[in-house]
Amino acid sequence: MVRNGLRGRKQLYKCKACGRQFVGGRRLDKNQIITDYIEGKQTIAQLERKYGVSHSTICRALKGMRYVQKISKDKHVVIQLDTTYWGRGFGLMVIKDAMRPKILWRKYVTHETIADYLEGVQWLRDNGFKIYGVVCDGIMGLIKSLSIRYPVQMCQFHLVMIVRRYLTQDPDLDAAKDLLRIVNNIVQMDKESFIGAFNDWYAQYKDVLNERTTDRRYKTPPYMRPRLRSAYLSVKRYMPWLWTWYNYTDRYIPNTNNGVEGVFSDLKSKARVHSGMRKEQRKKLLDEYMSRHY
Repeated sequence: MVRNGLRGRKQLYKCKACGRQFVGGRRLDKNQIITDYIEGKQTIAQLERKYGVSHSTICRALKGMRYVQKISKDKHVVIQLDTTYWGRGFGLMVIKDAMRPKILWRKYVTHETIADYLEGVQWLRDNGFKIYGVVCDGIMGLIKSLSIRYPVQMCQFHLVMIVRRYLTQDPDLDAAKDLLRIVNNIVQMDKESFIGAFNDWYAQYKDVLNERTTDRRYKTPPYMRPRLRSAYLSVKRYMPWLWTWYNYTDRYIPNTNNGVEGVFSDLKSKARVHSGMRKEQRKKLLDEYMSRHY
């Protein structure tokens, strides 16, 4: 073996037996590059400088990310369902174990549908999972479909967000202020206190809620305060599923979806470092990170 010269900082060697030439020096550890990319929050440009190689070399190393579906061994679960998005047309739907930091099932979607959620639940059943409860947001069709078979908890935090969307966070009307105050305190209240406060609110502001305009152009005049009515009807509509956790205390059903929201926040903080990625590259990044942590 002879040395022919220098190529940058590396030596160029030639084998006397076969005539093959190759560059000597320290070999790149592709697994370490992937770890730096995923865990160290280092961009491709930073990895180029760190390892002294080209952009294409780093990209070839990152192609070594290979996601393998792992099925949890803990088959008795309470599940949390939700979807998050990165812009339009790229969403991640997740079913998470509410009692453990594990993502049981996931799917990349363009928009949120009941059929996709039911597909995930069916996958869990097909793989031997026993579901003791479900926590989800305010998709009424999904709640009704799942509640036929499982105890379903409507996320109380999502209810607060729905009511705030109708009333804003600083309404002018006294009825709206009192309703918002009751809903904002739902997490600190028990079932009887919340239902009692909500019924008392309706008894006090029933006339305000049901007041209609005097516009004679309409056969049935519209309500004076439609957004207040929408907020009230949202609470009334979801009431049967707001306190499932209270009725099934032996099953450890959370009253919010904060567990899966925390996962989404973690994933977005990782993806934010590598902004501008194509969809397929973002999928690889998310899959690799989730396989390592969830």
